[in-house]
Parts: sequence; structure tokens; C-alpha cells
Amino acid sequence: MSKVKSKQIRYSISFKQKVIGEIEKEGLGIDDARRRYGIGGGGTIQKWMGKFGKHHLLNKIVRIETMEEKDQLKKMQDEIRKLKLALADSLMAQKCLETVIDEANKAYETDLKKSFGDAASGDSKKNLK
Repeated sequence: MSKVKSKQIRYSISFKQKVIGEIEKEGLGIDDARRRYGIGGGGTIQKWMGKFGKHHLLNKIVRIETMEEKDQLKKMQDEIRKLKLALADSLMAQKCLETVIDEANKAYETDLKKSFGDAASGDSKKNLK
């Protein structure tokens, strides 16, 4: 079995800057630039644009917050964290109770969910009258 040698092309920084300059200044399309210079790979020029392009001159969104807004954001994040922990605890407790009920069902050969469900539904009907 013979190894297939692949040809790897390295482009100089000045060449990359030239291609990006033509795209930005002359309005040359990325696909047109690829064809003109024989550049393979679909994302090659996009990577060059990120590195050498003038994206740093584009408008950016800058968010200015007061200390109260930052404190409020931090409080909300803490509350979300606490709620997630409480939810996890609740789900664990529910799972434990379901396991206890399943084990009790096996031990007593009954269906406790149905037994309690019938009694609860009967009581709720009496309370509605």
C-alpha cells in the first residue's frame, strides 16, 4: 500500500492581506477571490477575514450599566442558581418517594397510587358539594 502525499499550501501574510484588501476595497466576492487565486477550502478566506479584515471597525454594541443594574443582575443570577438547586432537590425527593412507593407495592402486593388516588378523588368530590 502506498501513501498518498497531499499537497499543503502555505500562504504568506502579505498575500492574505492582499486578497482581503481586494475583497474589502474592490467589492470582490469571496468565491471570486478563491477562483482568481486558486485558493482551496471554503472557510480559508473567511478565517483570513476574521484575522486580517477590518471587522474591528464595524459597529459594536457597548452596554453601559449602573451599579444598581449590575447588582440586580447578580441577585437574579443568584436566585436562578438557588431555584435550580431547589428544583433538583425537589426532583430527587420525588424520585425517592416514587421508589419508596414502588418498594411498598412489591412488599404489600398492592397498588398504593390507586388506593390513595381513589380516596383523594372521593374526598375532593365531597368538598365540592
